[in-house]
Amino acid sequence: MNIDSIQNGIVIDHIRAGNSLRIYRYLELDKLACSVAIIQNCKSRKMGRKDIIKIDEEYEVNLDILGYLDPDATVTFIRDGKTALKRKCALPDKIINVIHCKNPRCITVTEPGLDQSFRLADRERKRYRCIYCDASMQA
Repeated sequence: MNIDSIQNGIVIDHIRAGNSLRIYRYLELDKLACSVAIIQNCKSRKMGRKDIIKIDEEYEVNLDILGYLDPDATVTFIRDGKTALKRKCALPDKIINVIHCKNPRCITVTEPGLDQSFRLADRERKRYRCIYCDASMQA
């Protein structure tokens, strides 16, 4: 297998094995006009198995979405073939329009124009709560 090195772009690394397609969909990487490589089930000393996504274009990654989907992922920004910046993801304190409230009585169900907003309630359990009805959601 041969995947070219990136001159200018992004590498999302340390993704939990099997989670890369979910990240691909949520970040809407299918809408990009550049090459996107998804490498699944790579061997990793640290994780056992991991996934990697390589984007061959400078792209503004939504770190809140990525942190919600996989808080252990790392994002490396590459310029001129060298690492320009490396960021570690973390669970965001607030997420908007990533998940939807499952409470049928929540105002977001009857008012579809409202943002689906959740705040981090428990970092260790990766639990979020709806800001409108306080319903709990597991990350």
